Amino acid sequence: MGRYVIRRLLQMIPVFVGATFLIFLMVYALGDPVTALFGERGPDPATAAALREQFNLDKPVWQQYLLYMGKIFTGDFGTAFNGEPVTDLMGRAFPISARLMLVALFFEILFGITLGVITGLRRGRSLDTSVLVLTLVVIAIPTFVLGTTLQFFLGVEFGWIDPAVSPEGRLDELIVPGLILSLVSLAYVTRLTRTSVAENVRADYVRTAVAKGLPRRRVTVRHLLRNSLIPVVTYLGADIGNLMAGAIVTERIFNIQGVGYQLFQGILRQNSPTVVGFVVVLVLIFLLANLLVDLLYAVLDPRIRYA
Repeated sequence: MGRYVIRRLLQMIPVFVGATFLIFLMVYALGDPVTALFGERGPDPATAAALREQFNLDKPVWQQYLLYMGKIFTGDFGTAFNGEPVTDLMGRAFPISARLMLVALFFEILFGITLGVITGLRRGRSLDTSVLVLTLVVIAIPTFVLGTTLQFFLGVEFGWIDPAVSPEGRLDELIVPGLILSLVSLAYVTRLTRTSVAENVRADYVRTAVAKGLPRRRVTVRHLLRNSLIPVVTYLGADIGNLMAGAIVTERIFNIQGVGYQLFQGILRQNSPTVVGFVVVLVLIFLLANLLVDLLYAVLDPRIRYA
């Protein structure tokens, strides 16, 4: 297992370099950030030249990338164009988005897997059909429609929640946004779990466990569910990065100043240090989440061993 982890960590290096370099190129292709910083007026040539020299924008893009990555490995993610260190922005944004992601992941695991197991064991019945139709409806409706509708009724009409989340992003304020963020993924987790359970319920090891007289609950939890969760865990692992970075719509609706908010502002203002810095951390989160998923395979299925 130890050698496998080391091998996977070494494999992450070229993936990390390739992904971050592509992101750097795409941000570089957005345009001249110095011009965008001053808006329509435009800076005078001397100021523009000084800023480009300060942020290494006067060098070739490959050299900019090497200089930037060299600073990152020392913990320096650069300075945003407003003069604030990018690490300060991260220190405020990532804890909020992490709490939002955990709330969304909680709903996905609790409701998605539960509904998937129930419908998988009752495949073809009225409950199964109803849940399938409901998940299709959730997938079909855009997130901003669900979010604004729920925000209007719960926040404005009934006053049960605050329409906007405070800058601190307390956990109790993130329950409704977390539910909105999780709905589409929850629907996919439900359908994926249902399909996996429905396939494995006919497997020989399940019939053998039932024939041996094991309680139905133990057969479902210890045997059926563990083997059925492997594709679900794969999806959830990939979804962690998506929830962290893909919450732009939800964070905009509820005025959550997390990662999505900072990325949106960075792209809007062509603030390349902010965008690249946040995306670099997101790439690391995505790679580590996938490594964790691979290790969980061996926990769920004892037959899986890593040399």
